[in-house]
Amino acid sequence: MAINWQGVFPAVTTKFGADDQLDFELFDKNLQFQLEAGVDGIILGGTLGEASVLSLEEKGALVKFTVEKVAGRVPVVLNIAEGATRDAIQLAKLAEEWGAAGLMMLPPMRYKADDFETVEYFKAVANSTTLPIMIYNNPVDYKIEVTLDMFAALAECENIQAVKESTRDLTNVTRMRNRFGDRFKIMCGVDTIAMEQLVMGADGWVAGLVCAFPEETVAIYKLVKAGRYEEALSIYRWFMPLLELDIHPKLVQYIKLAESRVDLGSEAVRPPRLVLSGAERERILALIDGAIAIRPTLPDYKAIVL
Repeated sequence: MAINWQGVFPAVTTKFGADDQLDFELFDKNLQFQLEAGVDGIILGGTLGEASVLSLEEKGALVKFTVEKVAGRVPVVLNIAEGATRDAIQLAKLAEEWGAAGLMMLPPMRYKADDFETVEYFKAVANSTTLPIMIYNNPVDYKIEVTLDMFAALAECENIQAVKESTRDLTNVTRMRNRFGDRFKIMCGVDTIAMEQLVMGADGWVAGLVCAFPEETVAIYKLVKAGRYEEALSIYRWFMPLLELDIHPKLVQYIKLAESRVDLGSEAVRPPRLVLSGAERERILALIDGAIAIRPTLPDYKAIVL
């Protein structure tokens, strides 16, 4: 499946049961709700998916299960966050065998590679697979920035097609457009500036709070792209206190708590992460429940044809 890198791509959470095993029943419940809301792709094993604590076997099981359940309706994308180039290449090849339609790639983990090393890492993986690739550019959390000059070097790899723009610098959308035109699709990667990036010309949104609020997320995207800014802004302003949960180190616990409050998931995380407790849990719970209590009535966004 070719990927049209636009629309809303949820970076879905990985669901665990009380026995710390994958909870496919709960995962499927959330997945189906995402699809019904009108999302345009599914991303597995990202930051929210707790990639660092998933085994290779679990990643394979998640991809195969999701591909089967999605049944071709939207592309399934697997995140690659490996420390060694050879491991990233192996995972890219396995992702293709498992049925993934594309890859999202972080720079090398656990080693702060320089610009040349980072470019060579991306090229090595891109040249090992036919799958389309989205570069995840998040120097705030992962300490390596993929600069415009680095993207210029990566442009020779035809299957490097998109960027998840998470530098938190709004002007990067314009800089990318000015330098590369439409060579790279631009996907918003930070929930709290997503509407701003979309207005500036980003093609889509790799979203986090969509895990709990898919309809609101898709509505904002479609309204912005239809030029209905005031309607989008009204929802976005309601959403902002929740979206800010996406930029905290405990975003996984916070978003999973939100999922549990709308009956689309559970709070279960895999250690070393721990379920929220005490005053912190009460504070986040009050924020989530307060937002749910004034949840806006959405326009018929599904009728919008872009």
